[in-house]
Amino acid sequence: MLEKIREGSQGVIAKSILVLVILSFAFAGVSSYLGTSTDVPAAVVNGDQITVNELEQAFQNERGRLEQQLGEMFDALAADDNYMNGIKQNVLDRLISDKLISQAAEDLGLRVSDEQIKQAILNEQAFQTDGVFDNDRYLAVLRQLGYQTTSFRNMMRVDMTRRQLLTALVGSEFVLDGEAKQLAEVQGQTRDIRYLVVDSTPFLASSTVPAEEVKAYYESNLIQFMSQEKVSLEYVELDVADLAKGIETSVDDARAFYEDNQQQYQTPEKRLAAHILFASGDDSADEAKAEAALAKLQAGEDFAAVAKTDSDDQFSAEQGGQLDWFEQGVMDPAFDSALFALSTGEYSQIVQSEFGYHIIKLLDVQSGAAAPFDDVQDKIIADLQNKKAVDEFYSLQSVLADTSYEIPDTLDETAKALGVEVQSTALFSRDNAPVNLNTPALIKAAFSDDVIGSGMNSEVIELAPNHVVVIRLLQHKDAGTLPLTEVSSSIEARLLQDKANFAASEKANEYLAQLKAGTEITEVAVVTKEKLARFNQDIDQAISTKAFKIAAPEAGASTFDTAALANGYAVIALDKVNAAEGIDTNIVESIKQRLVPQYSEADYRSVVAALKAKATVEYPVAE
Repeated sequence: MLEKIREGSQGVIAKSILVLVILSFAFAGVSSYLGTSTDVPAAVVNGDQITVNELEQAFQNERGRLEQQLGEMFDALAADDNYMNGIKQNVLDRLISDKLISQAAEDLGLRVSDEQIKQAILNEQAFQTDGVFDNDRYLAVLRQLGYQTTSFRNMMRVDMTRRQLLTALVGSEFVLDGEAKQLAEVQGQTRDIRYLVVDSTPFLASSTVPAEEVKAYYESNLIQFMSQEKVSLEYVELDVADLAKGIETSVDDARAFYEDNQQQYQTPEKRLAAHILFASGDDSADEAKAEAALAKLQAGEDFAAVAKTDSDDQFSAEQGGQLDWFEQGVMDPAFDSALFALSTGEYSQIVQSEFGYHIIKLLDVQSGAAAPFDDVQDKIIADLQNKKAVDEFYSLQSVLADTSYEIPDTLDETAKALGVEVQSTALFSRDNAPVNLNTPALIKAAFSDDVIGSGMNSEVIELAPNHVVVIRLLQHKDAGTLPLTEVSSSIEARLLQDKANFAASEKANEYLAQLKAGTEITEVAVVTKEKLARFNQDIDQAISTKAFKIAAPEAGASTFDTAALANGYAVIALDKVNAAEGIDTNIVESIKQRLVPQYSEADYRSVVAALKAKATVEYPVAE
């Protein structure tokens, strides 16, 4: 077993994974290998500690990854302490798994030599400049990560040793052609069915729900009728947009600003370009064609004529090579540099860009000019108003923070100091905060112990850039059970629907018996669907799903079943199972590529589960 794992760890897949993994753990802040800590550990795995510091660093790394991946959505999730605690627990579970794998690799006698570590560092692109290892860059990156060279090498040794086991597991998984083909045939299978639908809606009118049933359902399902915790708030708001509305800026002020800052309102120079392009994909042939075309131009031939006959850009060739007006910095750097070095009517030497080889001609120049004052007057006035408003905002924000802190049991004095009104909200839960206050930071503060427990003013909360509030609790309502009077109508509607659905199921069973007996059904439409695909979207998904769960019938016979729908039931007859069509090697290979990582992931989870089952994992608690 050990020999096989060692062989697998030297394969192409293993080496590829190794390169990707080395710095991922460095950047994740893996520091458990760098020393010991006197802190109470977050977990102890077979006697080896996972420190609180290590857990916190890994958690912050995961938090940063989620924030980058989810964007603004993460702010809302991060406001939920339960969600973030779940993320932290997942991180700890991963660290425990990593520790178990490291221990297993050590028990198997897996080792990493000094030379392997050296080569891994030399080959890592993060430490290279122009494809060559750069020692100064290497040291700079380590300093940025907070590592010494020795501690970094030690961390890599432990990590690379553990990865030998992982890469052997991942790299040794495979899928047989027969098993991929079998799955393709199952997925590509189609079925011939007949079905009818019994709608529950007509049965609603004949159903009744006594008050006793409503009460009994309520008392048996109290957990369904829990009300969320709610608060109502008082708040003082400071918004730069509101301040800007009250600021006057004259046209004279705007004109003076315009005169002093005309460079801000310059339209950039534009150049009309033409080119002859050679881009067949063969660099040497394209360059030779470009040189031949340049020779024609130097011999006096017309640029537009050469473009029409020689250019690979057929669209511009029809226009004599003419492209469009370009501002500096828009085109490929090489093209841009050549174009803006020409005088009107001149053409360039051969220019190589990412698109191929060009000969560029400057047809015309449109000089930059200052935009007329009338065109930018409104914008200047708005900008000046906003600047004055921002200056006033920062001044008032200090007043807001100081006054709300110094007089923490009321917002009245704060409002007077700012010249605004104290506003208030109705009761709301975490899920339905007022639109103007619905930000993760405010919701978290509104339901925090600091605001609810103390009854004092909150700290300044940023709703958006240059938009802040201070809040205080007006009313608090604990989570609890909603009274029967508030939910009786919804319970009655639910029970009515249940009774209607039951009546529909009874009727569906009648139809089912008739279909099995071969009796023709005329009361409702029976729909025939031939060659129904497994993932068909044309019919109700519940019908399609059940059709592929029904046992295949014998030749000339049918099998039957019912399926619950959102509002009613369906009766389904399966008449025939059709073999998949068009299963070729491409489909089989695609399935194999999809299954390999799934199998590898399952292997990894199985190994971790087996190691956990034999491990002793403790979670010390600080006193």
